[in-house]
Amino acid sequence: MTGVLEGFAVIGALIAAGYLAGRARVLGEQGGPVLTRLAFHVASPALLFTTLADADLGALASPGLLVTAASTLLVAGIYITVGALRHWGTGPTTIGALCAGYVNAGNLGIPIAVYVLGDATLIAPVLLFQLLIVSPLALTVIDLSRPGARTSPLAVVTAPLRNPVVLGSLAGVAVAAAGVRVPAPLLDPVELLGAMAVPAVLLAFGISLRGATLPARGPERGQVLLAVGLKTVGQPVAAWAVGAGVFGLTGPALLTVVVTSALPAAQNLFTYASRYDTGVRLAREAVLLSTVLAVPALVTVAVLLG
Repeated sequence: MTGVLEGFAVIGALIAAGYLAGRARVLGEQGGPVLTRLAFHVASPALLFTTLADADLGALASPGLLVTAASTLLVAGIYITVGALRHWGTGPTTIGALCAGYVNAGNLGIPIAVYVLGDATLIAPVLLFQLLIVSPLALTVIDLSRPGARTSPLAVVTAPLRNPVVLGSLAGVAVAAAGVRVPAPLLDPVELLGAMAVPAVLLAFGISLRGATLPARGPERGQVLLAVGLKTVGQPVAAWAVGAGVFGLTGPALLTVVVTSALPAAQNLFTYASRYDTGVRLAREAVLLSTVLAVPALVTVAVLLG
């Protein structure tokens, strides 16, 4: 489990650096929002392009992906149902549903796949599913739910094409599907831009913690606790039930789907919430709590199924 702890330590260090930078105001009052815009409009699209341009799209046909998709849809569906009954609003409910089922496949998924599962490629189906299906769908819903948003049929259809994160993903998929190898002089600058994405997201997240109260103490307490409960307990249990009960998975195959489902909510959800100014506190607190609780959750899964 050393690799797991190292992965969490790296993320924690960058968040702490952002918090200290925020306390010292070295980036000014707009440091966090600027980093968020940089990540959303420039760095993240570049990272998604370079990640997906070399991806094996055939990984989407794996049984593990079907389990992941089922567990994601189940917990997201529960959150959306509760959100609709409680009238939490489309934007915040969408962010909360993402916090309940969108795992940190990039920052934590890869090292955990290496050290716990023994193969980094096992996280690829989850990463592709989230980047190609979940993110574009959720961002389109949030975009169209904003006040004054265009809701004509044409606007709905073209909404994903106005989102830089979706465009970066689609461009990467197009390159991968065509089997094109991007020349190094063109790819290298994009990779350099993409390398800023994770640090920018984590630093902005840390800056946002300056002056924040303890998690689950504000008016979004119920939303936060529901999202974290579904993410930390609900999704791994759902993955185990679907994997073992429906697909008959056992041994390493079952361990893989449960471990990936037990990963915490991804930090880039805070970027999405900040960009659209919806569910910001919910995303920040849910990501923070699920990341802290993911350590005992992952250890428990590894002990029970390993």
